[in-house]
Amino acid sequence: MKSALIAKFSQAYGRSPEIIARAPGRIEFIGNHTDYNGGTVLGAAIDRGVWVGLARREDGLRRFASDQREGIISQCADQLAKGTGQASWVNYPLGVIAAFPHFGLKAPGGFDYYAISDLPVGAGLSSSAAIELASALAFVAATGQEPDRETLVKVGKHAENNFVGVPCGILDQGVSGFGRKDHLVFIDCRGPRFDTVPLPSQAHFWIFNTHTKHALVDGLYAARHRECMEAARTLGVGLLVEVTPATLNANLAKLEPTAGKRARHVVEEIARVDEAGQALRAGNLAAVGRLLTASHRSSQHLFENSTPELDFLVDTLVAAPHVYGSRLTGGGFGGAVMALTSPDFGDVQAQAVADAYARKFGAKPDILHAQTGDGAQLCR
Repeated sequence: MKSALIAKFSQAYGRSPEIIARAPGRIEFIGNHTDYNGGTVLGAAIDRGVWVGLARREDGLRRFASDQREGIISQCADQLAKGTGQASWVNYPLGVIAAFPHFGLKAPGGFDYYAISDLPVGAGLSSSAAIELASALAFVAATGQEPDRETLVKVGKHAENNFVGVPCGILDQGVSGFGRKDHLVFIDCRGPRFDTVPLPSQAHFWIFNTHTKHALVDGLYAARHRECMEAARTLGVGLLVEVTPATLNANLAKLEPTAGKRARHVVEEIARVDEAGQALRAGNLAAVGRLLTASHRSSQHLFENSTPELDFLVDTLVAAPHVYGSRLTGGGFGGAVMALTSPDFGDVQAQAVADAYARKFGAKPDILHAQTGDGAQLCR
């Protein structure tokens, strides 16, 4: 990927990048929509992601290009004009620049910028957080700053919340920033506090990308966020993490039915994250798998952010040999399903699942056998 980035950068700008940074995509292992509710989550940084090349300019012009879109987007350094349509991808690096002053960081002046990715599009692997973290690393390198890793993670989240306009929690940026090969990242979102949990060597990840996406996905994500906040207010707490399962059951009548389902999902999902961490430390992948599948059923019936395509994949996978468990990964409303498997689950078994999906829905999902990887880093 590094050599490909250098070649594309040189083709676009007629020179080589001075700075190269990369950040991984992530698998949301367990903890669906718990992060912005102040809860806990487990995620895995994977061995695919976004690479960013940067070369400084003296004329105050910022130029952006990507292998995902044609053309070069240019604007002066004293502007932060949002991109629209095909140019909307530029809002992720621009959002990082806009966030810098909020964290006492100096924004870069003029530069040439190029981003490439080997993450499948729309697979729920958080290419947005990857481009935010890679961009942040490149920008601080260009300005000679060395903020700590937690600050860069918070910069990425601020960019997504306030410039892009997605009310995400810190899961995506936290996992991309703190990822570690052969480990999962544990985040207590109240701090936030970051830690890693060893992943047993016999654990494998398979991603099945349906390429389906609900037309109203952004609005639906925001609606779930709003429903959770309203449930917390009704229950007299700041965030749903402050509610125990027993307290929720005792006060469920105070909530209207939809809010009650959303709150129950979040409260029980936080408990599942903690149980999964204990099972991982004990090396009990069968127990972990059961928790993953229970997480999906909760997303399916209580949080209602699944789809028939995702449900079919989970049903098919959990019935297959060598699969510990399966669940949607990411925000939901389309996208991808993750399966946790033993090493005995391979390409043949994965293709059988894809074939069954094609018979049902008319097209095969993309398949990705992902490995864990390290977090965001400067490469030169």
